[in-house]
Amino acid sequence: MNAEVKQQGLQAEVRGGLTAYLQVDGAAKASDFYQRAFGATEAARHPLDEKGRTMHVHLYVNGSSLMLGDAYPEYGHPLQAPQAFNLTLQVDDIDAWWSRAVAAGATVVMPVQEMFWGARYGQLRDPFGVLWSMNQSLN
Repeated sequence: MNAEVKQQGLQAEVRGGLTAYLQVDGAAKASDFYQRAFGATEAARHPLDEKGRTMHVHLYVNGSSLMLGDAYPEYGHPLQAPQAFNLTLQVDDIDAWWSRAVAAGATVVMPVQEMFWGARYGQLRDPFGVLWSMNQSLN
């Protein structure tokens, strides 16, 4: 866990104009993975419940907030496989970001390549089933 900004039970500053909130099987493990793979910093974490689940983790990734938590089916939040979306990281050095994510255990879905919109772009899947894209403008 990254100690740079971490708070227990306090509201951390929400960064960016749109914040994704992921429900995963193992929010604490996902936080550790995102720190290794994407250079995330953990800003806040609400402690485990009596069943060992993490209610809330707030991360900073590439200048934005990303939030995640474990499934709570008894409160209407069952675990479902991620579908029909990806999280896109706009980066300046796609090769460095890509290499770090793959070394951490992300699976290549689409290798980095030059795209018709004037960028280098690729897609990865994390161990929690979430699809990530990376995009670096060629301009």
